[in-house]
Amino acid sequence: MLNQYPYPEADGRRSILSGVILSIITCGIYSLYWQYKQMDTLNVWLGRNDYSFWLWLIFSILTCGIFGIYYEYKMACGINEVQNNNDILHDHNLPIICVLLAIFGVGIASLAIQQYQINKLYGDTSDG
Repeated sequence: MLNQYPYPEADGRRSILSGVILSIITCGIYSLYWQYKQMDTLNVWLGRNDYSFWLWLIFSILTCGIFGIYYEYKMACGINEVQNNNDILHDHNLPIICVLLAIFGVGIASLAIQQYQINKLYGDTSDG
């Protein structure tokens, strides 16, 4: 059933391990693409355009990362909303966890946790 999900599984589900490794190897360049794909996935699942990659990137640069921290919170809230809307158990602490990881400079861990939660939208939580 290819049309089972509002966003194709092949585009929404990502390997967390591959994402982390590629982000490290590319000195963070892959993490920008990964962030873009997560925003795109959430926009479709929510049926709204709440997340803009270019807005996030530009304002994160202009605010020396402060806007990026806000977006970590916003993205985590969006993930919780999608999971709640689809009767998937969600972690109410996800937004604060993602903010703390971003504040302490471990944004890649926040990306990985958010991807794990997004992968739950597609069924099992294997790294797939």
